[in-house]
Amino acid sequence: MLNEYSFDSIYIRHAIDESPDDKYFTMHIHDRCEIYYFLSGQVEYLVEGSRYPLKEKSLMIMRPAESHKARITGCTRYERYAVNFPLSIAREIDPQGLLTKAFTDRELGEGNLCPTENLDMKLVSRLFSQMITADDSERQLTIKVNLITLLHMIYNASKSTRRTGFSKQTPDAKIVSYVNTHLFEDINLPKLASQFFLSTSQFSRVFRQATGAAPWEYITKKRLTKAKEMISSGKSAANTARDCGFKDYSSFYRAYKKHFGQSPSEKAQ
Repeated sequence: MLNEYSFDSIYIRHAIDESPDDKYFTMHIHDRCEIYYFLSGQVEYLVEGSRYPLKEKSLMIMRPAESHKARITGCTRYERYAVNFPLSIAREIDPQGLLTKAFTDRELGEGNLCPTENLDMKLVSRLFSQMITADDSERQLTIKVNLITLLHMIYNASKSTRRTGFSKQTPDAKIVSYVNTHLFEDINLPKLASQFFLSTSQFSRVFRQATGAAPWEYITKKRLTKAKEMISSGKSAANTARDCGFKDYSSFYRAYKKHFGQSPSEKAQ
């Protein structure tokens, strides 16, 4: 079951899988923030090499270009809400960006799991439910108001909690961090594997286990997400392709169109 709505760069969904199969849940890299509310199931969430075992009513946050994947660990009913939105969602009322500070003021893969002890989880449930069930005439207003309320709650919770996150010293996280550091350079699988004294097959296996994606799939999606951001800000597609690590424009063009369903010259949505 899937209920979803989209408007003004905001996308919200309520999804239920009665018998989930992990092969249908792939790694995602968005150009927007995400709040993910886990209601039931047997799931661990992978974010940039960190693993988060989820409990009922876990709340996760991801910022733009932060890879994430739900890994299904059992076949029980899987229910969740998620809402995606741009970092600029509250710019007019929050020019300092305080409401999105919990998303941006941290390292990749750290602090993604919100401290629920400092959140009113009954209110969180009600806010998500209202966004999905509101009348058509009121849905856009309800989603915007409730989303701002959620962001304010998350901001206050993050302020009052000493963030421990997940250590980036684990071997898996070190590999993912290294790839991100060298994302736009002339890298390839043998070079990456040699940095960690692994064979290419060992490196690929470790990387997929950590992120839910093959190394080159991850790298390409990261590069394309950054390219879309750069083109949206006014940079030429040709210069963007070069700066994002693509060796020639034709390969960039094909990858961009396949991933986003439009050419680089079309207005980014």
